Amino acid sequence: MEKSMYKKATFILVGALMLIALIVIVARPSLLGMGAEAASQDGAQADNSLVRSHSPVLGPEEAPVTIVEFFDPACEACRAFYPLTKRIQEEYPDQVRLVVRYTPFHGDVSDTAIRVLEVARRQDVFHPVLEALLARQSQWAAHGSFDEAAILDIASEAGLDRAAAEEQLDSPEVQAVIDQDKEDVKANQIRQTPTFFVNGELLDPFGMQELVDAVNREVTEVAGEDDAS
Repeated sequence: MEKSMYKKATFILVGALMLIALIVIVARPSLLGMGAEAASQDGAQADNSLVRSHSPVLGPEEAPVTIVEFFDPACEACRAFYPLTKRIQEEYPDQVRLVVRYTPFHGDVSDTAIRVLEVARRQDVFHPVLEALLARQSQWAAHGSFDEAAILDIASEAGLDRAAAEEQLDSPEVQAVIDQDKEDVKANQIRQTPTFFVNGELLDPFGMQELVDAVNREVTEVAGEDDAS
């Protein structure tokens, strides 16, 4: 009797284990699909029409306040705003980051300067090259004309590897970044440079003091949330 019951219990246990294994095998594809879907959603959150994974970032990556600037290096207003965004970041070194989006609104001169900046980003000299090009903008983008050699001269003096850059300027990788940023310019209906978003909100009305006020509000709000927690 006991032997028979033991065999019966063993049979039931083996059957249960086989059923569990079958369920896991059947469910596994859908579980994997759910994991892939979640990963895809996370990626979509990290990479969107305002901030792409390739976008140059000035400041800490994990800063709670993000200024996105649709930026044309040949734009005089962009040059005028740069000291302000720099000052804001100096005031909030841990709280604010600036994300630059390429916006070629001034034709060939913008396209060339943006290509140089993108190559500089890939060479890890984006910031010094950006500052040099803005500081000497009148030398390469005066009155609608431009001097491509001057752009490369200035960038090289700021740390760009010119020989390598000249091979990379028209590469498919650089072109893909420019094409993506152009699509995002259209998607966000950008019609002037600079255009700013602060933590995803369009700066409207537009102005220097308005930008300062918007950043101050966001920093204060984040600080309040931290205190509350």
